[in-house]
Amino acid sequence: MGTERSGRYGLGRISQWLKNARGPQEAEADTEREPLLLAAAGAGLPLAPAAYPADYRCSCNRIGCPTPGRHPVSFAWQTQSTTDRSQIERWARHQPLANFITATGMVHDVLDVPTEAGQEALDRLLSSGVDVGPVALSGDDRMLFFTATRGTPDDEDEWWPCELDCHPETMDEHPGLRWHCRGSYVLVPPARLPGDRSVRWLRGPEHPLPDPLTLLEPLTDACARYAGAEPDFTSAWP
Repeated sequence: MGTERSGRYGLGRISQWLKNARGPQEAEADTEREPLLLAAAGAGLPLAPAAYPADYRCSCNRIGCPTPGRHPVSFAWQTQSTTDRSQIERWARHQPLANFITATGMVHDVLDVPTEAGQEALDRLLSSGVDVGPVALSGDDRMLFFTATRGTPDDEDEWWPCELDCHPETMDEHPGLRWHCRGSYVLVPPARLPGDRSVRWLRGPEHPLPDPLTLLEPLTDACARYAGAEPDFTSAWP
């Protein structure tokens, strides 16, 4: 990521810490881990410990773990998630290899899209002067747009679940888009994925969370164009 591009995307000091981090063995990335987690918590993102890649398996030791390095450690992750600085410091120091998840639907939601579609939408939004919030790159295939939460509407028909691309009736309207809200979570940077991949900030948590509806149309349009250009679209799903 060049200097010009970094400036355009509004990378702050927090984001720059991860810009060149590429692997779990880099000492610099290890020293940056705790400050980055505390910065995310300071921005209001509730955190909880998660599994991490261990050689060619998941640290949970579950045979055939379907989401290696991507899931919470505790089944009580929703109540465990916190922004308390002292607790996060204890977790980070006592579990030096752990990834962390952030629980959505409390303070923030996450719009999760294929990277190609997300990149197109991000360029369009920034060139239009839209206030885009934090954005993370998850591996090479997904881009995460952090937004303010929709909360829990009184009318359940107005509540949109996170698995928008998992139900056939929503495919045409929101191809490739997942809206992580109540009851869901995503990995928060910095996080390690199998295959020496990572989750890292493109725009850090110092950026205010936008209303999700300001991003939804550009992201949906970009996903639709991406779906039309990809013969085997299902291969892009995580």
